[in-house]
Amino acid sequence: MRPSEDIKPISYFKAHASEVITDVSDNHRTLIITQNGEAKVVVQDIRTFEQSQESLALLKILALSTNHLQEGHVKPSKKAFADLQKRIREIK
Repeated sequence: MRPSEDIKPISYFKAHASEVITDVSDNHRTLIITQNGEAKVVVQDIRTFEQSQESLALLKILALSTNHLQEGHVKPSKKAFADLQKRIREIK
């Protein structure tokens, strides 16, 4: 991110909304919009947003896994696979 180029006041966004959206979309940029000198919103293309959401989801899963390990909520892989096979047989 280039702060001098990627932070714009809301007045700029209002005057150039179509161009900003095209630029953000085409170049996968993230733009910070300020109001009264304070950062208020972030504008980013949908692909970048989706990637961010997927990354956050993976980080949450990793954090949960770490917590489970620390709390001792684990079982050996042989036991896990045996339990899965038992469930499959029960369903059939």
